[in-house]
Amino acid sequence: MGWIEFALALIVFMASHRVPAMAGLKARLERALGRRGYVIVFSLVSTLLLFWVIFAAGRAPFVPLWDQAGWQRWAVNIVMPLVIALMVFGTAAANPFAFEGRTDGFDPDRPGIAGLTRQPLLWALALWSGAHLLANGDLAHLILFGLFLGFSLAGMAIVERRRRAGMGTEAWDRAARRTGLLPFAAMVSGRWQPRSLPSLVRLAIWVLSWAALWRLHLPVIGVWPGP
Repeated sequence: MGWIEFALALIVFMASHRVPAMAGLKARLERALGRRGYVIVFSLVSTLLLFWVIFAAGRAPFVPLWDQAGWQRWAVNIVMPLVIALMVFGTAAANPFAFEGRTDGFDPDRPGIAGLTRQPLLWALALWSGAHLLANGDLAHLILFGLFLGFSLAGMAIVERRRRAGMGTEAWDRAARRTGLLPFAAMVSGRWQPRSLPSLVRLAIWVLSWAALWRLHLPVIGVWPGP
């Protein structure tokens, strides 16, 4: 039953990200809830389904593939603050390139989080899954985190292509001139430099989210996150 639940959870999670758009449900929900309302509802449902997939992977039969090393746990703890930062500063930010961003209020000369990367939430998912893939050497978690890693990397290409087609090449080029897909690429190339301090509210949410994740990881997930 463990493998059946795990497979079902994965299928439902993946379908929730493909079926609404293919069936026209996404457009109808956006008209009914508004763009922001749809993003909020979609994010909540996705989070609940993600927890189900994680719990189902933990309940699947344990098939060891490699032993866990100390450096792998350190890698997770080094990456996770960046993952949380990308989520906190990317969600509902002025960023017309990402599905979690707002289309209003974007300034191409001061692109904010889009200057760091145009796809902060998908990079957060890729870093989270890649780091946890290293630290979990069993079959169920290899499937789980490997799929999420592939899903997030493929998602970047899909979202970029759709947003470019929707905006038009010229408008995209003007809006994206100080941004980059790879994190820090625009900064390294000199096309973007941060010109203002991050929002204090988002900074507080970042710190509190990291502290909550650290504190609740053992009682909720069942694994102590420390090295």
